[in-house]
Amino acid sequence: MAKNSLFAILLRSPWWVSIAIVAAFALGAKALLPAQYVPFGVIGGLPFLVIGVIRAWRQWHAPNPERLDAALARAGEMSWRDFSNELEQSFVRDGYQVTRLNSAAADFQLVKGGATTLVSCKRWKAANHGVEALRDLAFEQRAQGAQQATYVCLAPVSDKAQRYAKEEGIDLMPPPQLAQLLLGKP
Repeated sequence: MAKNSLFAILLRSPWWVSIAIVAAFALGAKALLPAQYVPFGVIGGLPFLVIGVIRAWRQWHAPNPERLDAALARAGEMSWRDFSNELEQSFVRDGYQVTRLNSAAADFQLVKGGATTLVSCKRWKAANHGVEALRDLAFEQRAQGAQQATYVCLAPVSDKAQRYAKEEGIDLMPPPQLAQLLLGKP
């Protein structure tokens, strides 16, 4: 689905927006169509109803923002040993086979469904994240033949590093996604 398609935008909007569109379809059909065609006009709003239900379900099951902030604050206070243990448990809970690596560039090797992902997270508390750590991770990814690489951090990554990560296909795990992983939320 295209990022800026109507349905993609509605999936990022509050659920009631889609339901309002369904109501507009129903009212428009009632006002503009002959009585025998009103049901067909109302059916035109069905895709919006489905999107509204999906969005309502997602909003209902989304973690509380205060819990996300608390999880990130707790992660920022952890030692490397505690953080790496908790992250490892989170990956295992999500169905990955986890192997710790003794590498400066990558800390974990994750395997799920035959796909291998290298994860670099030792600099999770660093205030600045530049290209160097990403360059090392990309090199390690190629050396090990991993399909994916993920860089975990609490602070924002520089614009230059973001561009480099995009060019190299490295996933940057933003803080909200890290918090959801630690909390066990999808």
